[in-house]
Parts: sequence; C-alpha cells; structure tokens
Amino acid sequence: MPISFQPPLKDCPLCPRLCQFRQDNKQKFPEYWNGPVPSFGSMDSRLLVVGLAPGLHGANATGRPFTGDYAGLVLYSGLKTFGFANGLYKERADDGFTLQDCRITNSVRCVPQENKPETSEIKNCNQFLINEIKAMPNLTCILSLGLVSHNAVLKAFGLKAGFGKFEHGRKHALNAKLALIDSYHCSRYNINTGRLTQAMFDEAVGQVRAHLI
Repeated sequence: MPISFQPPLKDCPLCPRLCQFRQDNKQKFPEYWNGPVPSFGSMDSRLLVVGLAPGLHGANATGRPFTGDYAGLVLYSGLKTFGFANGLYKERADDGFTLQDCRITNSVRCVPQENKPETSEIKNCNQFLINEIKAMPNLTCILSLGLVSHNAVLKAFGLKAGFGKFEHGRKHALNAKLALIDSYHCSRYNINTGRLTQAMFDEAVGQVRAHLI
C-alpha cells in the first residue's frame, strides 16, 4: 500500500525563528506565498532534487521551488536540457512550466533569514524529507544541491555525515536502489564566483540521466 506524504502546514509552528520571520514577511509582502513552499513535480518521479531553502523574493514569493530565484534559471535550464522539464520557464508559478520524471523540494521548507537556516531548523524539517522519500515509489536518484542538502539527505537515511563526503559530481550509493549525486548549489553567488558554471551543473544532471537510463 502506498505511503501517504503529509507536507508541512501552511502555518507550520515547528521553528519559532522562522515563524516570526514568516509573520514579518506577511506584513511587508502580503502578496507573497509566505509559508512552507510545497514540492514541485510528481510523487511518481524517479528523480528528487533537494535544495537548501526558499529564497525570500523567489520561492517564498511564488510558492514554487526555485521559481523567481536566480538559481531557478540554472536549475530549470539544466533539467530541461536533459528532458526533466517541459515548457518555457518564465519565473512564475503559473507559467505552465512542468517537470517530467522529476520532483523538487528543499531541506528547509520555509525561507530563513539571510538564506541561512539554523541546525535545529534543518533537523525539524527533516521529518518531511524522510516521509517524502518514503512516499515516492519509483525514486531511484536524488540530486543534492549543496552541502546542507547533502547532509540532510544522509540524515534522512539515518547515515552520518562521514558516510560520504560532499563533492561536486560525486555519486554515492545510499542503498541497493538509490543513488545520491552531489552538485554545488546553483546560487547566484556560486555562479558569480565561478565555483559553479552552467556547464558544470549540466554535467551533474547528465550523470543523473545516465543513472536513470
């Protein structure tokens, strides 16, 4: 019998600091989503992309992961190149852009101050990642964007950080069925500093495609 995934409530109370930030943002930006951002894509997908957290004026505004964030330009371009997305990405949740055999979520579902979630907040949100992974019957590969995401995925599988070192392009066998592939986060900072390029990110997505074939 399939496992049912229950996402966090729109007014999730688990993290006091994030709750207060959410309330502050409701006052400043009443037109924004301002809540835990739902995952994007089908639960039947073989690929799960795990990011860090919503951006204040990106996913926190639009209510769709990476939508409106600079990182979305890099992410969605790479996914489309390898057949994981269809349509024209216009940085809006109603742009008609769709995912194919791919689902996207975050380690922390609510926007944190300065894009830096605290350890306790990552821990609090891990239960949703655990349950989401369990509820995806066809999941074969996880693409982790950055070290925080990498560690959150390991934690979701009951593995310690020392199980596998984070390294761009590195592949880890989580179990007999599932692989974890690491990429630097496709943030504006990483692109601007040259730590990550579109070509490098596309290479990581290409590894995912090769794993799924």
